[in-house]
Amino acid sequence: MLKKMDFDEKQSFGFGGNAMIAKVSRFSWSPFLFLITLIALLSFQITTKTIYPMKIAFSSTSKTGVSADARTSCVGFFGELPERKAVMSIREFGGVGDGKTSNTETFRKAIRYLQRFGESGGAQLNVPKGRWVTGSFNLTSNFTLFLEEGAVILGSQDPKEWPIIEPLPSYGRGRERLGGRHISLVHGDGLTNVVITGNNGTIDGQGKMWWELWWNRTLEHTRGHLVELMNSNNILIANLTFCNAPFWTIHPVYCSNVVVKDMTILAPLKAPNTDGIDPDSSTNVCIEDCYIESGDDLVAVKSGWDQYGIKMARPSSNIVVRRVSGTTPTCSGVGIGSEMSGGIFNITIEDLHVWDSAAGVRIKTDNGRGGYIANITISNVTMERVKVPIRFSRGSNDHPDEGWDPKAVPVVKGISIRNVISFNSTKAPVLEGVEDAPFGGICMKNVSLLGVVSSLSWHCEFVSGFADEVFPTPCPQLQSNISSSWCSYSWASSVNLN
Repeated sequence: MLKKMDFDEKQSFGFGGNAMIAKVSRFSWSPFLFLITLIALLSFQITTKTIYPMKIAFSSTSKTGVSADARTSCVGFFGELPERKAVMSIREFGGVGDGKTSNTETFRKAIRYLQRFGESGGAQLNVPKGRWVTGSFNLTSNFTLFLEEGAVILGSQDPKEWPIIEPLPSYGRGRERLGGRHISLVHGDGLTNVVITGNNGTIDGQGKMWWELWWNRTLEHTRGHLVELMNSNNILIANLTFCNAPFWTIHPVYCSNVVVKDMTILAPLKAPNTDGIDPDSSTNVCIEDCYIESGDDLVAVKSGWDQYGIKMARPSSNIVVRRVSGTTPTCSGVGIGSEMSGGIFNITIEDLHVWDSAAGVRIKTDNGRGGYIANITISNVTMERVKVPIRFSRGSNDHPDEGWDPKAVPVVKGISIRNVISFNSTKAPVLEGVEDAPFGGICMKNVSLLGVVSSLSWHCEFVSGFADEVFPTPCPQLQSNISSSWCSYSWASSVNLN
């Protein structure tokens, strides 16, 4: 079996002195994670060959005889992969893992060569122990990028090795600057059956150079992501450490059937916009068992920006975020939006653990966004020292250009939040809807926010719904006489947005 970094190890692998904080929380989580590990459906099989050919599959039953349906898992989001027929090492293409030599052309040459096996059993490129400097490179279909133990891919410090590509059509421009954007370090477009995994190797974007360009206001084009896959399906990213992304870390956009599992994602807590995982205009996405420290949202669900997202109308849907833990001092554990103009629906967030963060769960939208957010289920959330545990926000005044429509208001219906406990909260929830499109069908049950000063009241505007067993007493807009059975009905039916 491959050695995976388990939950406790991930907690101790923190920046900013969070290791001690994480240790405090281990005791309550470890029994669950032991069970999860015991019956894990994702298995990595390695042959005796030194170059590690591998087969990845989701088993239908565990060793204990428990069926896949008996526990929550990513099964169903990802199909079984055949063993790759062609397996080669980057060294065979002349790669040098000394931490200095550029391997950009070597990675590109290796993948071009292995692409020929895509229709005859697929290919795998192994990266052995060493420090492999490279600029951006594109993956291919029916392909596995495998990082062996001790392997570190380092992002080039030469911006020219991160070429400029077209903006995403659902954004209309680079997210930070007009025009194009830098390509991601590891990139793919129009692919199928792709795996990025290994024996807990590392991809390090060395993002400090890019963060300084942002801080100094000398950035010419939008920063590149660490990994971005576009218009692709049947994707697995698992069992690695990603760190120091220049911008968002993992960005599947216009994708389907994506699994991100057993990942450690790290960035300095002040690194700008270093989101952990951002599914964007994608469907059937499962994010499981990940530990994230970030200068922005740990996970953010998106679907396009203002008029460009409205025009493309490519929603994010059927997304599961499960057993994710981490910290972000400026943003949220899980955010929905703010770029949500193509629509977001059927999102399940469960077993979330967040500490020392600005917000726990947050829905972000604004006038001009249009689109909709519907059927959001958030449950089993634990927070420690989170400033605003639950927040719905508006008014970012963040638009791509002058072509946005101020009359394009979002529709938000059917938000279920239950089984939440927050320790040492400093502020009451903030629920701010949009005046011309109030947020409806907000249902909260069994929510305890401990530590909020009794004199602090919830701040609610343009929202309506139901609350039961919520402490402290929620705002009047959630103290409806409607029974809790109405909540169950509304969650199931809220995709009807008329």
